[in-house]
Amino acid sequence: MELPNRILVGYDVIHELGNFLKDLGLGQKVLIISGANVKDLVGKIVGESLSSFGISCLWHLVNSATVDHVKRAVDVAKSQQVKAIIGLGGGKSVDVAKLSAYYASLPLIAVPTSASHDGIASPFASIKGLEKPFSMVAKPPIGILADITLIANAPKRLLASGCGDLIAKITAVKDWELARDEKGEYFRKYAGSLALLSANLVIEESEEIGRGGKDSVRDVVEALISAGVAAGIAGSSRPCSGSEHLFSHALDILAPNTGLHGERCGIGTIMMAKLHGLPWEKIALSLRNVHAPTTARELGINPDLIVDAILLAPRVRPERYTILHKLGLDRKSIVDIVKSVGVI
Repeated sequence: MELPNRILVGYDVIHELGNFLKDLGLGQKVLIISGANVKDLVGKIVGESLSSFGISCLWHLVNSATVDHVKRAVDVAKSQQVKAIIGLGGGKSVDVAKLSAYYASLPLIAVPTSASHDGIASPFASIKGLEKPFSMVAKPPIGILADITLIANAPKRLLASGCGDLIAKITAVKDWELARDEKGEYFRKYAGSLALLSANLVIEESEEIGRGGKDSVRDVVEALISAGVAAGIAGSSRPCSGSEHLFSHALDILAPNTGLHGERCGIGTIMMAKLHGLPWEKIALSLRNVHAPTTARELGINPDLIVDAILLAPRVRPERYTILHKLGLDRKSIVDIVKSVGVI
């Protein structure tokens, strides 16, 4: 079990990055994996903060989370003998940093600039170009610095996506319990409870989150970090990823780059909650409150692909037992379910 040694969440704390690294015993030289826009936005602040504590930095800019970017980042890290890797930016930058740190055997610091999914603290990364269409084991961060001022200024759609990824824990944990009861799979009660705590916070505070106040942004960021920690405690993504995530992965195969990860998971949660006999109406209302999509039309996808994705989902990870594996739904049954919850 690897968990963060230090977490700093606050306003304008990006200025404290140098001191944050010093407190973790990370100095001399670091590799920052980021995007071009983020570097333009905070590169000067980050550079000055690091240099004030005698830390030099190299930048590796990415525009996608691909194997190629990971390989190049690892080469730079090794050839330049950096002492740590910083993932600065959105999900793509942090995921590339996590896998790069894993392959380079270096400590990782996560500095998210958006709250679009729960990968901030988890030991898993989603990288394009691998054999698996889902997350793989990577390096969890030993430190997380989350500047709420930066994150609150990111596009609101990203925050709504993060809320969708959090609400998804409701069906993920239910699927995990199902696998425990019917397949004898191990189950970590604390990890499951921690994931559900994050999901329930979003549901209970969805109206306030939808209004966009900075304190609500902070709540979502902390919930995303907690969900990632739950995965670290469990030693797997089980408390965070179930049938709703399999639906999202299947949709990514059938219609690549359609919708954000959390948006797809949110819609998946509505449908999987219906299958589990959970109050799907409350889930759909919460997603609408935070301005996340709840229909195929809002997601910008053909309704038939929703049905196709549910059919494909159990085959994405045959070994991960979920409600979809249990029920083995045919196309007509899926259409009836999807229509009944208003997704199509």
